[in-house]
Amino acid sequence: MRKAVLDRFMKCNILKVKKREAMPVEKKVILVIVDGLGDRAVKDGKTPLQLAKKPTLDELAKKGSTGLMSAIGRGIIPGSDTAHLAIFGYEPQTYYKGRGPFEALGVGIDLREGDVAFRCNFATVDENLRVIDRRAGRLKDEGAELAKSLQGMEIEKTEVIFLPSTEHRGVLVLRGEGLSPSISDTDPHTSGNPPVLKSKPLKDTEEARRTARIVNEVVRKSNEILSSHPLNKKRKEEGKFPANIILTRGAGVYQKVESLKERYGFSSCCIAGSALYKGVAKYVGMEILKVPGATGRIDTDIEAKAKAAKEALRKFDLVFVHVKGTDNASHDGNLEEKLLMIEKVNRLAELLKDEDAYLIITADHSTPISIKRHSSDPVPVLIYGDKVRRDEVKSFDEVSVSSGCLGHITGVELMKIIVDLMGCGHMVGS
Repeated sequence: MRKAVLDRFMKCNILKVKKREAMPVEKKVILVIVDGLGDRAVKDGKTPLQLAKKPTLDELAKKGSTGLMSAIGRGIIPGSDTAHLAIFGYEPQTYYKGRGPFEALGVGIDLREGDVAFRCNFATVDENLRVIDRRAGRLKDEGAELAKSLQGMEIEKTEVIFLPSTEHRGVLVLRGEGLSPSISDTDPHTSGNPPVLKSKPLKDTEEARRTARIVNEVVRKSNEILSSHPLNKKRKEEGKFPANIILTRGAGVYQKVESLKERYGFSSCCIAGSALYKGVAKYVGMEILKVPGATGRIDTDIEAKAKAAKEALRKFDLVFVHVKGTDNASHDGNLEEKLLMIEKVNRLAELLKDEDAYLIITADHSTPISIKRHSSDPVPVLIYGDKVRRDEVKSFDEVSVSSGCLGHITGVELMKIIVDLMGCGHMVGS
């Protein structure tokens, strides 16, 4: 009897996941994710969104559907990686294997199944390997030159791949047999001159022990190589911090997943400045567009992003546009810069609102200026386009949209709504 019930259960689930014929796209979508947009009261009981000048965003709120979103669930503090994964429709509990692979994909590394990837920082250490500056004074363009000196390593028959990202950031990939992501970071993550950590296995397996051993040797060699690099000698002469070691964190193993195209039948692309967001987008099958001026910083070129998004609509069904500067301002506790970035987002909305597509604007998480870190506070979400339901909301901010007709949704639920708006959804039942 139990076997018969189990067989029926398995058959039912096989039917659920069986690939279905793609539906034609009825209408395209521009999805704008404004990193760290949500906030708490900062002045006179108002959030930055309530204080900012944003007439277009408010206009769209009046003419569209609004609500709140907690990307991976109420009361949960989302990382940028897990939040984006959820908004793209992939449950982090199932699909998140660590941040490293996203960073690696974002800088253009073609990962293979089983590769173990890490986020890295160029950092400054003294002769006793005590960390003087975790970001080596925030490098600008020097990372590319320094990274060249770390190429070509092979340790215990494992290929070592290292590429620079933006500023002081980099990506390390280990490729070979018998590897595991279950190891600790070498980055101490704290200020006050802590020592570089030794990576340790987090599981009692030979694979974890071997991977920790390899990482520790990579870090040791990086210090040896970078300490004598001519560029670092020049930096010291100029009174700058030398980038004389790499610190690793966020280990993750790469596993290929079903793409958005395979899942829903629509094409998609990504416009972003930072490697992480390009990486998550590439992970789910989006094509990454190169946009000059998309820096991932406060100085990002909003006009260029808008132009690229408009052009992308000719080829792609869903265009994802990421804006990072709001999050940077929040982490720095800078209200003035956050207000400036919100005005830039308002300009982006102004440039995109008349396109023949649904315009969806939201955030991945809140980053309150008062605490300078991510929080579990829900973020506003807005859907604007032909014949969407209009609610009574008059302003695009965290408080006003709480009475909107979308209610309080998750990131995965937002993607389900997007899929339906595009005409790519499937009815449950008959």
